[in-house]
Amino acid sequence: MTRINPALQNRKKKMKESLKPGITYEHRFLVPKTKTVPNLYPESEEFILMPEVFATGFLVGFIEWACIKAINPHLDWPAEQTVGIHIDVSHEAATPPGLEVTAKVELTKVEGRKLIFKVEAHDSVELISKGTHERYIVNKDKFNARISEKASHTP
Repeated sequence: MTRINPALQNRKKKMKESLKPGITYEHRFLVPKTKTVPNLYPESEEFILMPEVFATGFLVGFIEWACIKAINPHLDWPAEQTVGIHIDVSHEAATPPGLEVTAKVELTKVEGRKLIFKVEAHDSVELISKGTHERYIVNKDKFNARISEKASHTP
């Protein structure tokens, strides 16, 4: 008889069987002025002087948000969460504030606790981004404990 380590058994139970490739999600967001390049780093004179268009940094966050929304129903949320570990996306067109953006994401692979997504985003006129995004499933309490320990080393 093979014995399974109870800790591993509980860990596997938390990820629901529904977490598998093929999950899709579409997320919409009306771009406000606060999500434009001059607002990305208000400490940066260079950013402040740039055009008021949807910032790539905020676009990345929007894509992450869509991926999170796609998979949260398939996790033991909020005890299990995901963190972004890799993103490879284009930013193909500028979007002014006032336009709605739509992210379409699809979970294409599940490799243990690593999740791989195909992503794309459109504004109400054209394709603005496409690529891939990877997220990793973490236990929120354990993750926060590691981060607290790391923070204790700051000067």
